[in-house]
Amino acid sequence: MAEGLRERKKRQTKQRISDIATGLFLEHGFVTVTVAEVAEAADVSVNTVYNYFPAKEDLFLDRGAEIVDRLSRWVRGRPVGESCAAAVLRELRAQVEGVSPAVGLFAGYADFMQVITESAALRSRLWAIQQESLKDLETTLRAEAGPVPGRLPELVAGQLNWVNATVFAFIGDEMSKRRPADDVSREALDLIDEAEDLLGEKVLNYGVRTAT
Repeated sequence: MAEGLRERKKRQTKQRISDIATGLFLEHGFVTVTVAEVAEAADVSVNTVYNYFPAKEDLFLDRGAEIVDRLSRWVRGRPVGESCAAAVLRELRAQVEGVSPAVGLFAGYADFMQVITESAALRSRLWAIQQESLKDLETTLRAEAGPVPGRLPELVAGQLNWVNATVFAFIGDEMSKRRPADDVSREALDLIDEAEDLLGEKVLNYGVRTAT
């Protein structure tokens, strides 16, 4: 369905507020900048800011919903003959190899991470997003692979989430040292290979998509 004019304007307004807020947070720090100051800079009311972003943390971590759904989206999009783990590993490798900003491989990531490091509220929100992603993936695995006895979907979700979190943490640490993104990308690819070697056959072969 095509995006209507009203929906497009709302999306553009939301993005503009988030972009302005991010710039202020990067310049002055998350704790220092108030929602009122963001509203003034964006030329909107405080209520408008809260209509789009229920919490101040959402202004900076505005892609939370996308992050929560990311691993599940990769699993749902896997082709026939591919397992859930293979889909996650393939997509993760593609983003790392492509030096994608989506995995933190961009020059300004060090400044972005510094804002999070300096704010307990942002660290807490990021942890909550990671936990939501884990639960969402578990739900998706159960739906995609059908009824499975025991807690295998939970265990598989935990392992795949661990690989993803480990790679992200590595990239964050290395990019915070302001290293070239291409160098960090190559090392992150090696890390993915090492992580895959640690996964058992039950994880690697879970939920292979069959022809319908």
